[in-house]
Amino acid sequence: MTGSDDGSASPPSAAHGPSTHDTLRLALVIGALGVVFGDIGTSPIYTLQTVFNPSDPHPVPVSTENVYGVVSLVFWSVMIIVTVTYVLLAMRADNDGEGGIMALITLLRRWSAQRGRRATAVLAALGIFGASLFFGDSMITPAISVLSAVEGLKVVQPSLEELVVPITAVIIVALFLVQRRGTAAVGRVFGPVMIAWFVAIGACGLVGIVDHPEILKALSPTYAVDFLFGHFGTAFFALAAVVLAVTGAEALYADMGHFGRRPITRAWLILVFPACVLSYLGQGALILADPNSISSPFFLLVPDWGRWPMILLATAATVIASQAVITGAYSVASQAAQLGYLPRLRIAHTSESAVGQVYVPWINWLLMVSVLTLVFAFRSSTALAFAFGMAVTGTITITTLLFFYVARAKWGTPLWLIGIGAAVLLSVDLLFVAANLTKLVHGAWLPLLIGLVAFTVMTTWQRGREIVTAERARQEGSLGEFVEALRNGKASTLRVPGTAVFLNRGKQTAPLAMRANVEHNHVRHDQVVILSLETVPVPRVPDDQRSVVDDLGYADDGIIHVTARFGYMETPDVPGVLAMLDPATTEGRLQLDEASYFLSKIELRRGKAPTLAPWRKRLFIATSYITADAAEYFGLPRDRTVLMGSHIEV
Repeated sequence: MTGSDDGSASPPSAAHGPSTHDTLRLALVIGALGVVFGDIGTSPIYTLQTVFNPSDPHPVPVSTENVYGVVSLVFWSVMIIVTVTYVLLAMRADNDGEGGIMALITLLRRWSAQRGRRATAVLAALGIFGASLFFGDSMITPAISVLSAVEGLKVVQPSLEELVVPITAVIIVALFLVQRRGTAAVGRVFGPVMIAWFVAIGACGLVGIVDHPEILKALSPTYAVDFLFGHFGTAFFALAAVVLAVTGAEALYADMGHFGRRPITRAWLILVFPACVLSYLGQGALILADPNSISSPFFLLVPDWGRWPMILLATAATVIASQAVITGAYSVASQAAQLGYLPRLRIAHTSESAVGQVYVPWINWLLMVSVLTLVFAFRSSTALAFAFGMAVTGTITITTLLFFYVARAKWGTPLWLIGIGAAVLLSVDLLFVAANLTKLVHGAWLPLLIGLVAFTVMTTWQRGREIVTAERARQEGSLGEFVEALRNGKASTLRVPGTAVFLNRGKQTAPLAMRANVEHNHVRHDQVVILSLETVPVPRVPDDQRSVVDDLGYADDGIIHVTARFGYMETPDVPGVLAMLDPATTEGRLQLDEASYFLSKIELRRGKAPTLAPWRKRLFIATSYITADAAEYFGLPRDRTVLMGSHIEV
């Protein structure tokens, strides 16, 4: 992303004038409202309802003191975790404009040579587990968000309760079916819908505050502190539900590359934060006036005439919240594949103007099945809330830890300042984690299980990939010696006209497909391009830095090596890269219209060597089956792509 130092989009030229600049900034703020804040903006629907849920295994009694304490805890939790940890701190640690936990991992990998490798490896593993928890979050968010909105039907008409789960399922199926069309077509309405949402919940909260203005005292931290330490037994268990108020905080950071830090910060401070706080205060005021309203304080705060419109608006807002986290799952999976933690996945870019808008079919259908399973298994938002909190707190804690390491490594922040900041923020995060662990048998096990499974798959794939790479290098042999043998005639071959492109991992070894072509077919093309694709730890690579050409020591043999560099958020386009090459560097113009592309197809087999545990070998081989078709992934023409097989034992 091109942008200014603060991470926001670059300003237009002076010729456009200040008004154009202001319009652009406003558009970015509105866009951020539509994509970034859907999850955290719909949290008021279910947070206080979950805190005071009488069926909770550790219920919080409704009393004046407890209401003030809970509302104060909610306010200061949002202030500390979202405003301080994410908006003021974490969003300053970006990887060329991109944010999120995967960006932090790439920063850690970039600095592993300068810092302790063991510490970096441990922190990177923690980061991968945080990303794994995000997959759990992306499964739970659509289920709990849409369920909570549709449950408003029970408030308007109790007889409709049996329709809540079926209607939720229909909405979720429709949501996943339209994913392949991308969000570009509907993105323009997301912002205005969310603006209407925040104005509506803020206005309803304000009405509740006017009826009971004493609730404003809950803004004082003394109520949160008194409740936490004076009634620790009650407050500690309440934290497991209070954390729902900060769900979606990671989205502020993860989507920074799309909108920039400044537009997200402005949207949060000017509209989202005030609207959410007003809603929580208004709900607290309502509960003080009528303790029976704990069944659904959000919808009961709305006047009778406005409940149907609010249900429709809430449903739209929760669909947007789900859309945002689903898109985030696509991005995380795409980045993980680029960094070597997942197999190469089929990825479709759904927008010509927004690079980050991608669609990953395999992830889409996996999420749909998982979300529907959760809806039918839990059947209510309050039942899912226990699972939700664990995913959120785990990701937040890991992000905070990685940020402080990055702050020390990138900016050289003094250790004493790092120590104070980490002690305060991590104490808050770990308190939430501990509280959610008390709900382990009531649903908190679910995101941990999902995270553990995803973590195991990603780390197994990374390790298995290293093993296969080493064995493949042994079989391929030295590229320099192979080219020398061709030049000296030691390898008997017949030169045929045309251009052959062999995809390879680097320029140290000879491509298996090329070696097989020479040793078995005894032919080589007049022009041979050995192409290596390199994923670098930046989101995107400029065209002038895209490729490097090496003649491999001889400028007249027609054999060259090309290194094509791509960012982890880009989809490789092999023909496009080759078309950009200067004929002066390629020993003549490449005949790309008739070029043949050769791929080495590797069949994996379980071997006897103790490289991995037997069950991990099976998992690695099973995971390889979801690998996207190489020709399609690299943009190769099908009718001119040749696959040459080989096998490697793991």
